[in-house]
Amino acid sequence: MRIAVIGQVARDLVLVVPEVPGEGGSTTVSERREVLGGKGANIARDAVQLGASVVLLGVVGDDREGRLLVEALAADGVATGAVAQRTGTRTALVVDVVCEGRYRYLEDIPEATLVTPADVAAASAELAAADAVVIQLQQPAGTALAAARAATGLVVLDGVPGGEVDALLARADVLRADHTEAEQLTGRSIDGARDALAAGRELLARGPSVVALEVPGEANALVWEGGSAVVPLTGEHVVDTTGGGDAFVAALTVALVRGDDPEEAGKLATAASGRAVDHPGGRTDLTGLAR
Repeated sequence: MRIAVIGQVARDLVLVVPEVPGEGGSTTVSERREVLGGKGANIARDAVQLGASVVLLGVVGDDREGRLLVEALAADGVATGAVAQRTGTRTALVVDVVCEGRYRYLEDIPEATLVTPADVAAASAELAAADAVVIQLQQPAGTALAAARAATGLVVLDGVPGGEVDALLARADVLRADHTEAEQLTGRSIDGARDALAAGRELLARGPSVVALEVPGEANALVWEGGSAVVPLTGEHVVDTTGGGDAFVAALTVALVRGDDPEEAGKLATAASGRAVDHPGGRTDLTGLAR
């Protein structure tokens, strides 16, 4: 099983604090982690742990941090030949401040660390050879559309397009969106499973074959031609939701590529997401989950 992932690579600094101080205040950090992060890197690593062969198309700077992140990706089993080290830019940094199960991000993501259509063209052979291409939609719309056009396997969209919405949805096989993204795409409120299923059916009519939407705090709703399912969350204590969506996308993609039906794929994805939220940061261990 070959999966290509297009998305962000970043250095993640995770800080767990008992409270978020107000202006002029301070607080003590109770836990600190510095890890490989970015949604593209997270999805790629998670898919490897679930048994896929994964190539990541992303960008780092030509600095020490970028070189270390590429080494970390390789150590995690991700193919890094399509990770560009961009001259003259610094590697992206995301500070994840976690307090009482909620995150606040401080992001330093230079524009030069975004994937370009030229990067996609350079990796066209890898994309064409993949059984699935996961497109993390923090990337520019032109890049996402170029990747969708280059794919010959399953096209998985993660998030909401920043442009070219109709063109991207028309080329998608799978769409995953959280409730905020689903509201943006449909213009309707997602207040429960019934709303999510209705939104999913609306999005299904715009191109994808499978739509998976978050029902906040309750479940994941999946809709496909001729069926639907609501998969309850697994009940883990939520420490930080940072990696939950990434794990969901990785597991959903792996399950669909290997031939699972959408409901079973949704169950695996929900279990993976549950593993991702019980610790600070987006680095998750999904080893053995896909058996």
